[in-house]
Amino acid sequence: MKKKIQLSFTTKLFLSLLIFSLICIAFLQSYIWNATETALYRSLGEKAQIQAKEVAVIPSLIKYVEERDTNKIAELVSGIFKQSDASYIVIGDASAYRLYHTANSPLYSPMIGGDNQEVLSGNSSITISKGSLGLALRGKAPILDQGRVIGIVSVGYMIDDIYELHKQQFIPFISFCSLLFAGLFIFSLLFAKAIKKQMFNLEPKEIALLVKSQKSIMESIFEGIIAIDLDYKIININQSARRMLDIKISDHKLLHHDLCDFIKSTDFLYGCDNQTEDIHDHICYFNNIIVIANRIRIIIDEQIQGWVITFRNYDDINLLSMQLTQVTQYVDNLRALRHEHLNWMATLSGLIYMKRYDDAQAFITLHSADNQQNLDFITEHFKVAAVCGLLIGKYSKAHEIGLQLIFDPACQLNSIPAAITETEFMSILGNLLDNAFNACLKNTLGNKTIYLYLNDATDEIVLEVSDQGCGVDESIRDSIFEPGVTSQETKEHGIGLHLVSTYVTKANGYITFEDNEPYGTIFSVFIPK
Repeated sequence: MKKKIQLSFTTKLFLSLLIFSLICIAFLQSYIWNATETALYRSLGEKAQIQAKEVAVIPSLIKYVEERDTNKIAELVSGIFKQSDASYIVIGDASAYRLYHTANSPLYSPMIGGDNQEVLSGNSSITISKGSLGLALRGKAPILDQGRVIGIVSVGYMIDDIYELHKQQFIPFISFCSLLFAGLFIFSLLFAKAIKKQMFNLEPKEIALLVKSQKSIMESIFEGIIAIDLDYKIININQSARRMLDIKISDHKLLHHDLCDFIKSTDFLYGCDNQTEDIHDHICYFNNIIVIANRIRIIIDEQIQGWVITFRNYDDINLLSMQLTQVTQYVDNLRALRHEHLNWMATLSGLIYMKRYDDAQAFITLHSADNQQNLDFITEHFKVAAVCGLLIGKYSKAHEIGLQLIFDPACQLNSIPAAITETEFMSILGNLLDNAFNACLKNTLGNKTIYLYLNDATDEIVLEVSDQGCGVDESIRDSIFEPGVTSQETKEHGIGLHLVSTYVTKANGYITFEDNEPYGTIFSVFIPK
C-alpha cells in the first residue's frame, strides 16, 4: 500500500489559492474568448455583407452579369478582391450558377451551401455555410437591374481564417493572464507563509489537538473541575461541574463570571487561611451537595495566579459500593449453589460408601432430574458462558427461597452486542431477576412464579421478566429509574433499576414496564444489535 502524502497547512493553503486563481483565470479566459469570438463573427459578417452590397451596385458589374461576360466579370472582381481581406468573392447568376470565383472554381457550376434563396428573393443575408472551399462566414447581396434580381454577390471568410485571426487577437490577453497568474502565485505563497507565521508555525491540526486535548482531558474526568483566578472568576469549567452545580449559562457568558454566583460561601474556597497551600480530599458543602474537594494552586513565575478546584459527589462513593455489593451477591449465589452441590456430593459419597446403591440412585434421580433439565436448557439456548452461570445461580436461588423461575421455550442468546459489555448485560439481567424475586416474596397472593424471555433472533435483543409480585407503587412509577427510588425499606436498595436504565440507554436501547395480570409487573428491555 502506498503511503498517503501528508501536505502541510502552508502547502494546502498555497495550492488552494493557486487552484482557485487558475479556475478564475480559466473562467475569465473562456468568457473573454467567447465574447470576442461572438463580436468577431458579428463584425466580419456585417463586413462581408457590406462588401457584397457595395460590389452588387457597381454599374459595370450589373452590365457584365446581364451580358454573362465572364471575362469582364473576372477582370473587374479580381481587382476588387486584391483590395479586400475576404477569403473569396463569388459572382453568380439569377439561377445561382457561378459566373466567377476567386478560387478558380469551374464556371456555371452551382453555388452550394443552401443559403441563396433569400438573396434570390431580393434580400441580403449573413450565413455560416459549407461551400466548395469548406465552412465559411458569408455575406450575400442580390445584383439588381431595375428591381429584377439578375445575380448574386457572395463575400466569404473561411472559418479557419477567422479562428487564426481570433487567436492573434487573443495573444495579448493570454500574456496578461500569464502575468496575472505569476502575480497570484507570488501572492499566494507570501500569504500562506504569513498565515503560518501568525499561527506560530503550528499546523491547524496541531492547534486543534492542543485545544481538543485540553477539552477532552477536562471532560473525560468524572470529577467536577473549575479553574479560577485570584479574583475568584471562572477561567475554565467542565461539564461534570456544570451538571453538579446546575449551571445553565452558556460557555462564553460563563467565562470570567464570579464563582460566588454559583457556589455559596465556604471557607474551603474563600477562606483566607491556607490559601498558599494545596488541599486534598476535603469534605465540604457546595450549596446543598456534600462533596469531596481538592484545591490546587496555579503557579506561574513562582507566583500564585489562581486555583484549580476538583470535586466529586460524596454519594458517588456509596454508588460504587452498591455496585460492588451487587457483584458480591452474584458471587454469593454461585457460592450457595456450590455449597448445595457439595452437600449432595457428601450424601452420595456416604451412600456409596455404605453400598446403598439403590438409595444413591434414587437420591440422584430425585435431586438432579429437574436441575439437569434446566441446566441442559440453559446451556443449549444461551451461548454466553457468563450469562449461563448467572442464570444457573438465579435458578438455584429461586429454588432455595421458594420461588419458581421458568424460562420461555423460545429463549436464545448467541452473543452480546458490542454496544454493551458483558458485565453491564449481566447487571441488567441480574437486577431485573432480583427485583422480581423480592416482589414475589412480598406478595402473599401471587403464585411465586417468575417468567423469563430472552431472545436475539431479530435485529435486537429482547429481554422480558414478568412476576406475580407486589407491582410498582403508583407514587414512584414516574421516577422508578431514578437513583435512590425504591419500594424496599433498606437503604442499600434504589440503585438497581437506575443502573439498568443507564446501561440500556448507553446501548441505544430502551426499557418499559407494565402491570401483569392478576398481580405483578412485566419489565421489557430492547437493545439493538
